[in-house]
Amino acid sequence: MWYTLLMDPIERLSTIFERFPGIGPRQAARFVQFLLRSSPALRRDLIETLQQLGGSVSQCAQCMRYHTGREKVCSICRNPQRDPQYLVVVASDADLSALERSGTYRGLYFVIGGTISLASEKASGLRIPALLELIPARIKSGLKEIILAFPANPEGDATMIHLREDMEPLTLVHDFKISALGRGLSTGSELEYADPDTIQSAFESRR
Repeated sequence: MWYTLLMDPIERLSTIFERFPGIGPRQAARFVQFLLRSSPALRRDLIETLQQLGGSVSQCAQCMRYHTGREKVCSICRNPQRDPQYLVVVASDADLSALERSGTYRGLYFVIGGTISLASEKASGLRIPALLELIPARIKSGLKEIILAFPANPEGDATMIHLREDMEPLTLVHDFKISALGRGLSTGSELEYADPDTIQSAFESRR
């Protein structure tokens, strides 16, 4: 901690950017150089926006995504026009946003917070227990199908298999279907980068 505080501000900011998913040292350095070349107004805007994150952003009590507002439940979960028959389970908020942008899906969501790491094969840290606890209440609200929407890669496949196994006993007690997005998504692709037509194809070919 003391070493971080003594670091040069440029190096410290670069180190922070390196913690971002998919960002290496070179990209982190480019971000810092961009901010150094930017106007003071842009840097102030960035600082103010980051400061506001703590006070204006909260986590939805139902779908677990982060949203702006002080309400416990986000605007998607509160929307009476969403179809309660369908619940899409995604790995991240970014994947949820991608599905929303596609305009293909009008049901509800649940964000489990990542995928299973093949190195450890452990699901610790994921919100799987919270999802399983939520299902009976969703059934009472009309849930008919849970759609697993994960990246088309080994981690996504492992997470899907794990979830199917965990939810299978509940299908014996409650009347609902478990499906997964079809391979409209090419192998290795990330859901958050898929275009609307690809997402629509994946929904239509789900199984």
